[in-house]
Amino acid sequence: MFCVIYRSTRRDQTYLYVEKKDDFSRVPEELLKSFGRPQLAMLLPLDGRKMLVNASLEKVKTALTEQGYYLQLPPPPENLLKQHLAVNGKK
Repeated sequence: MFCVIYRSTRRDQTYLYVEKKDDFSRVPEELLKSFGRPQLAMLLPLDGRKMLVNASLEKVKTALTEQGYYLQLPPPPENLLKQHLAVNGKK
C-alpha cells in the first residue's frame, strides 16, 4: 500500500495523506478549505520499511482504508513555563 503526502499551505507542520495522487474526493470540503492548496511532499510506501515521524503507521493505514485520508497535525507547543515550574517548584 502506498500513500501520497501533501503539505498544507496555511498551517505549519500539517500534512494530509491520501491513497492516490491528486485524489481528494474522500476528503471533506471544509477540511480542504482550511488546509489550503495541497503541496505534494512525497509518495510513501506503507509497508513498514520507512518509519513515519509523527504518525502511527497502523493509524494511517486504518484511516486511509476507512476514511480515504489521514490528517497529521503538528505536535502541541511546549509549555516552557509549566516545565520550569515543575523543575524548580512553584514559588
